[in-house]
Amino acid sequence: MLNLIKRRFDEHPELHPELTWEQVEQRLAGSPQALEVLARMEETGGEPEAIALDEKTGEVLFCDCSRESPAGRRSLCYDDEALQKRKKNPPAGSAVSQAREMGVELMDEELYRRLQGIMELDLKTSSWILTPDDVRSLGGALFCERRYGRTFTFHNGADSYYGVRGWRGVLRA
Repeated sequence: MLNLIKRRFDEHPELHPELTWEQVEQRLAGSPQALEVLARMEETGGEPEAIALDEKTGEVLFCDCSRESPAGRRSLCYDDEALQKRKKNPPAGSAVSQAREMGVELMDEELYRRLQGIMELDLKTSSWILTPDDVRSLGGALFCERRYGRTFTFHNGADSYYGVRGWRGVLRA
């Protein structure tokens, strides 16, 4: 996994202009569990890459950088509350639960838009993003996609799911 992350790091310098490989390698060396989580992200189609250093915490941010929403993480409703309420044709699980089990967080809107500023993602798919409590308390959840050269944030019922909607995660290591 370390070799794969290094190869991607070298191939995509535009993703991390202020980050050195030494910083990434140091963080991963201090966290063997992070390599396991990155492997899970890879197995589900996320193509994780190091994109930034959190100046406050010193953590390296690893994000799903697959061109489309990770194929192994689609057809899920937003969270377990929505899954429980879905009586007819429930999906296999929820994005929030799958992220937690994987050991990552759902990407928030700010980070999603930051990534979209560097590379075009979700041109044919969409991705659930971390939804603020005030939206979620009303039954909704947020997702993003890129169409017409723009990044859009939309809402849907948290219990909805589609074959082209997945989720993107971030690992802080």
